[in-house]
Amino acid sequence: MTQDWSRPVVHWEIQARDMEKMSGFYGRMFNWDISGDARLRQISAGIGAPETITGHMLAGQQSGVVLYIQVLDLAASLALARELGGSVLREPFQPPGQPTLAGIADPEGNAIVLVQQ
Repeated sequence: MTQDWSRPVVHWEIQARDMEKMSGFYGRMFNWDISGDARLRQISAGIGAPETITGHMLAGQQSGVVLYIQVLDLAASLALARELGGSVLREPFQPPGQPTLAGIADPEGNAIVLVQQ
């Protein structure tokens, strides 16, 4: 029998009730090129991602998916999230041996973790 291997994350999806508002938020927040129609929009690949992208599973009271997105300036990104209709869920913190992180929500309440580059 051939040995199987670990499967990488190859795609992700953001579901939105208000496509215009959410496209505007993510486009400005992360400088993403978002294009398409009212039902389906494509998000272009970013540049400068860390070489190794990993994930984890965390036990909690609800299920969902959280995006971890690298930013150049954490403080400026928190201010921009507020300006664009998002909210700050957790002020910057630094786990031991890890980069500085902060939590925000997009305008529809989806959690995002910002990672200081």
